[in-house]
Amino acid sequence: MQNAADHSAVSPVRSSFLTRALRLLRPSHQHTAFSATLLVMVAVMLSRVFGFLREAYIAWAFGATSLTDAYNAGFTIPDWLNYIVAGGTVSITFIAIYTRFLSEGKDDEAQETFSVIITVMSAVLLAGIILAWVFAPQLDGWYFGGKNGFDAEKLAICIRLTRILLPAQLFFYVGGVVSAVLYSRRLFFLPAFGPLVYNIAIILGGLLFSKRFGIESLAYGAVAGSFLGIFLINAIGAARAGARYSVSFDVHNPAFREWVRLSIPLMLGVSLVSADDWILRYFAKHSVGDITRLTYAKRLFAVPISVLGQAAGQASLPFFARLIGEKRMQEFSDTVNGSVYRITATSLLVSSFMMSAALPLVDLLYRRGRLTFFDSREIATYFFVFSLSLVFWSAQALYARGFYASGNTLTPMVASTLITLASIPLYATLFHTLSTVGGALASDLGIAANCLAMALLLHHRKLVSLVQLQWREIGKAALTSVGAGLLSYEIVRAMMVNNSRLGDLKALALGGITWAAAVAAGLWLTRSSLLSDLRRRKAIADPRVAETQA
Repeated sequence: MQNAADHSAVSPVRSSFLTRALRLLRPSHQHTAFSATLLVMVAVMLSRVFGFLREAYIAWAFGATSLTDAYNAGFTIPDWLNYIVAGGTVSITFIAIYTRFLSEGKDDEAQETFSVIITVMSAVLLAGIILAWVFAPQLDGWYFGGKNGFDAEKLAICIRLTRILLPAQLFFYVGGVVSAVLYSRRLFFLPAFGPLVYNIAIILGGLLFSKRFGIESLAYGAVAGSFLGIFLINAIGAARAGARYSVSFDVHNPAFREWVRLSIPLMLGVSLVSADDWILRYFAKHSVGDITRLTYAKRLFAVPISVLGQAAGQASLPFFARLIGEKRMQEFSDTVNGSVYRITATSLLVSSFMMSAALPLVDLLYRRGRLTFFDSREIATYFFVFSLSLVFWSAQALYARGFYASGNTLTPMVASTLITLASIPLYATLFHTLSTVGGALASDLGIAANCLAMALLLHHRKLVSLVQLQWREIGKAALTSVGAGLLSYEIVRAMMVNNSRLGDLKALALGGITWAAAVAAGLWLTRSSLLSDLRRRKAIADPRVAETQA
């Protein structure tokens, strides 16, 4: 009887938890800041898992060779075009304007702005795609050719891949606009899982058509994935949410003009967040396989960036914009500072494990087929260096969105452009003196400068106070991360003796256990409030939880 009573008491709790969890996965569910961040983090993690499967397949089938260098280089010109025309204007400036209209009950104005932006900018982007397709040989030749660049065969492959990938930029742009509509309505499910479909399509393209098209099959898969995952499912979701589209070239629309005014700095400016990959590819073109090895390291490094920085930034922007729109400036400052503190402290701890476990992690994920242990060691070295800057990549995503939510795109983009231009000689010098490792180190220094500039500018404009950031708690996390990282590294180094998969697993398992125990001990000894602050964030973000705790 006692067991039955206990079961009857627990079942409603479990049922309630399951119901809430399933509710979060409904495309029509409107999320809180916390649930949106959690959903985006989960989605990004799943997407990156499939991204690793994609990269693992490429590593197995093609290794780190001239062919894979050409494949990775083929994305550069399409990325340029997307950045110049779209350049963050969808997920940043459009969300702020669209959210303002929704909060003011001006649904018709929101739909008119939505229509004219899609129509006008799609026409501009289509013209850009045609021009880039025609001049692809000259553009790729200028960037990757030359005396110490790609040879004729490698450059020809790069040009073909560039032309295949160019049409995907139209799907990325329009998909970004309709995703922004969903974000503004606090509907995060479909935009969060679109990249998952994109990665699956690339994998399927390689598996199904690589024998016929070779490495070009991956590019065709990327185009199909951009249509299905980035554009189509989000367009269907936006239509069901009430978005209405009609062809409109009304360039005199006041909201469109406001959007152009806010977007021009993002289109003309160059942020190191985007330019870092382009700069690294340019300098790494001189050594066969280095573009590919850097790409593998950056793909792995992108997981914690996406989960900690990108996910939090994407989920936070609509809420930041709403606080600004309602003139709740102190709450805005506190919210940004709270988000930066939690992400920064967490990033410090995570990066310590990434550095300590770099070699077994890279070796386990990538070494197979044509990718050798030598390649694993090179990739692990780059990954180790990149990991030093995780805290800056994560924090700058929140600081930048703090600026964008306030409607100021000029100041951060001027600062970012100046930092990018100043960083190029640093990349050149460190590449010359330390080879590719120097390039990775230059990337760290550049993104650190970018992050600090955003923080200082927000403080100077009295939007987000640096003084009120929880520096003591961040210091506790930093101290704990150093101790945990060193202990874990010693364990990993002792286990990596035979370069086997079993050795990789043992090193990761024991190193991970050591790191977790050291982190727990360090947070306890320093009396850190990080864990309780993370739990409290959930209560603040979900009023129902707060009421229950009260």
